[in-house]
Amino acid sequence: MSIDLLVLLVLALIAIGAALGMLFSRNVVYALLFLVLVMLTLAVLYLILGAPFLALAQVTVYAGAIMVLFLFAVMVLGTHSLDELGGPIGWQRPWAFFLTAVFLIEVVYAFAARVGKLGLLSCAEAGFGSPAAIGKLLFNQYLLPFEVTSVLLLAATIGAVVLTKDVLSE
Repeated sequence: MSIDLLVLLVLALIAIGAALGMLFSRNVVYALLFLVLVMLTLAVLYLILGAPFLALAQVTVYAGAIMVLFLFAVMVLGTHSLDELGGPIGWQRPWAFFLTAVFLIEVVYAFAARVGKLGLLSCAEAGFGSPAAIGKLLFNQYLLPFEVTSVLLLAATIGAVVLTKDVLSE
């Protein structure tokens, strides 16, 4: 067993354990902290795969900004355990089991259909996930969607400033 496989297995066990901890946690804050741990282990897996830019984006965007926003919202709205909320509605549990079974059947079918066709997987190029490769792809092939997104974000920012100015002036 190589060291790479051992590190991969340890990270996979940490991610699965944290995901299960998130699902079965009765406290909302602990569930969010388990989700942060899952995001951090995914970032380390990106590093192992040779995609440092994706790992950095995973940490800053998901584990950083979005999870801080979730924690802030939970702290402002208050933390309620499931016991205080009355538990799940009666029809949710059968639907959850049904949809889980359908999902598992789909995964097994997709795996069985692809197992003979995959063969040996080829490795990615040397600079596949590097910032330079992403920049070249973003500014060559996807320049128009990038610019449209930039204009939309600028319009949203201006709209937020105008709305805030109107609210504060009243």
